[in-house]
Amino acid sequence: MKIIIIDKVHDFLPKALKGAGFQVSDMQDIEPEQVKSALPDFDGIVIRSKIRLTAEILSNLPKLKFIARVGAGMESIDAEFAQKQGIKLLNAPEGNRDSVAEHTLGMILNLFNKICSANLQVKSGVWKREPNRGIELMGKTIGIIGYGNMGSAFARRLSGFKVNVISYDKYKMNYSDGFTKEVKLKEIFEETDVLSLHVPLQEDTYYMIDNEFVRKFKKPFYLINTARGKVVKTVDLVNNLKNGKILGATLDVLEYEKISFENLSTENNPEIEYLKNSDNVILTPHVAGLTYESNYKLAKVIADKIIQFSENI
Repeated sequence: MKIIIIDKVHDFLPKALKGAGFQVSDMQDIEPEQVKSALPDFDGIVIRSKIRLTAEILSNLPKLKFIARVGAGMESIDAEFAQKQGIKLLNAPEGNRDSVAEHTLGMILNLFNKICSANLQVKSGVWKREPNRGIELMGKTIGIIGYGNMGSAFARRLSGFKVNVISYDKYKMNYSDGFTKEVKLKEIFEETDVLSLHVPLQEDTYYMIDNEFVRKFKKPFYLINTARGKVVKTVDLVNNLKNGKILGATLDVLEYEKISFENLSTENNPEIEYLKNSDNVILTPHVAGLTYESNYKLAKVIADKIIQFSENI
């Protein structure tokens, strides 16, 4: 099988695939506008987020047997069309679930203890203790929406904090374990102090967090989003931060990210300016799943899945 790699990946991946007998074209530095013409001769494509594989592109790839994404989300692929064409879709959420879980926990601890703002104050010569009084995580109810690789890994990280972890997953049942209690969405609305999102971006999660959704919560809450930016409608998030229904937010992802996740489109955007200037908001540049360890693990997971797939066709 002939495989093309069109995005930056750990060196382990092309080496592992070549070692397994695949013909690998390592084109990690190919420009997005050159990708389309390079694909027709290959049986497999390895991507991250460089381009969107639309139905138009996929319809002109008669040899294509699989698409492997070195990551979790699959929104850059027209999955429905690919499946109709008999193209196998592979991803690697197991590879970065630990880094996402640790980052998610780090963000809420940072916000509760005002670490970012206190750090900047001290470094600028300001020493104020009372304004930096923190909040304890212990005793809070953490609501998780989406209990897959990321959500369950986050729940495990919470196990030593003496918190109440509840979770809702539209597509799973009977998954309560020693780390979470499976509940209906109604209980998420009634009990949650901190809401953490771990869902893919798809039709039913696009702008899931909007004014109507937030109004259903019984009490004010903190929001964590390490999933996808467009799961949260930013203008409604800002409105609810202003009116106090959302007490604070930690956002690793924003709806204004471009397809590659490498840049933002935020010119003359008042919502972004509000978030940037809010002491109760922490922003990071889509790096929750981006650690040195996850870089290798993502490559290892996807290599294993490609090899296993090839052995079964």
